[in-house]
Amino acid sequence: MTGGRMSTSRPPDSSSHSADLGAQYITATSAYAQSHHSVYSELLSSGVLKPFDSLIEGLKHTDGSKDYMTPLGMCSIVKHFLSESGADLFFEHHVTGLYRHGASWEVQRTAGGSETFDAVVLTMPVPQILKLQGDLQDMLSVQQKQQLNRVVYSSRFAVALFFPPDVVFSFPWAARYVTDNPCICYVAADSCKRNADTPGRGPSLVVHTSVPFGLEHLEKDKEEVQPIILQELYKMLPGLPQPISIKCQKWRYSQVLTSVPDCPGQMTVLDRPLLVCGGDAFSHSNFDGCVESALSVLRVLKASLSGSDSTTRI
Repeated sequence: MTGGRMSTSRPPDSSSHSADLGAQYITATSAYAQSHHSVYSELLSSGVLKPFDSLIEGLKHTDGSKDYMTPLGMCSIVKHFLSESGADLFFEHHVTGLYRHGASWEVQRTAGGSETFDAVVLTMPVPQILKLQGDLQDMLSVQQKQQLNRVVYSSRFAVALFFPPDVVFSFPWAARYVTDNPCICYVAADSCKRNADTPGRGPSLVVHTSVPFGLEHLEKDKEEVQPIILQELYKMLPGLPQPISIKCQKWRYSQVLTSVPDCPGQMTVLDRPLLVCGGDAFSHSNFDGCVESALSVLRVLKASLSGSDSTTRI
């Protein structure tokens, strides 16, 4: 999935607003707003980000933090950077193995095909990295294996409810943190969150479960868990209308609870041919953690490929 938890889900038809099933909004501390100023400036000037001015009930902030929302959904951040990168994108390529052949890597896929690259960057969750077949396990040092095996993720379920155009929510908040429910920890009216009022489109509602609930039901099918979540939601919001469609998502790897020690941003497995791991497991689980990791990986790539020609494949 491109962008991972920065995922925006669309309803079966266009009669409802889309919904962010993963990351909900971005909170920038004063320190990150300064160190990542160029990133925030680019996203704000292009309209990808806008200040989150609607009510977030139950939110506790540190001084100086600012919240931002995405008018077109969280996936628009990913789309923006991919578009700006000029990279060739290939979807539905499930990587199963990495094999070193001299100065290059052979990357194998589920469908049976393979391609050769001069450098490989892995950003999937750590447990999926460790399951890759081929030469990766032999390349990892004992310390690296220990560090990767100690990474811990939370798990949760998310449900999006899509409503018809005539529905108007009666509650005053755009998002609400819940502390007194064994199942639900967060609810958001996505159309309200984005200040979206498109004629002919109904609102959408997103529900996130708590970490303990996610852990307890992790091995169950989402079809089994969805009715439990909806039952708790309608207890919490008894006047909520019936949706026209529902989508449930299981996030097995939701947020990093224990990252790689000292948050280095990346882990270089091999210098030549370059194999580097990145992502929030090497920093921390929010937007700025992802930016920190991306910058760390970029520094490694620049150093490794400084003497390479323009045909290098990554």
